[in-house]
Amino acid sequence: MATAERWVGVNEVAAHLGVAKDSVYRWIEERGLPAHRVGRLFRFKLSEIDTWVRQGKEVVKASHPIKKRLSSRSTSKAPSGKKEGNE
Repeated sequence: MATAERWVGVNEVAAHLGVAKDSVYRWIEERGLPAHRVGRLFRFKLSEIDTWVRQGKEVVKASHPIKKRLSSRSTSKAPSGKKEGNE
């Protein structure tokens, strides 16, 4: 009888991918990292994580809007450093 793949937590996923825990949480929210909620905790199957990494499509799609948002933030400030319309 084959053994079932065990569920792992955020710490194990971060170690498996070689990234910080904060990156795992951000990728769940912004890039669709496959995660399953069990109460307040996230649980993962490493096989799903590996498949997600190999596909790589979500990472490429999500990275461009983030760059656009960051660049638009820097141009929205008034040159004097004051909020616009408060003079």
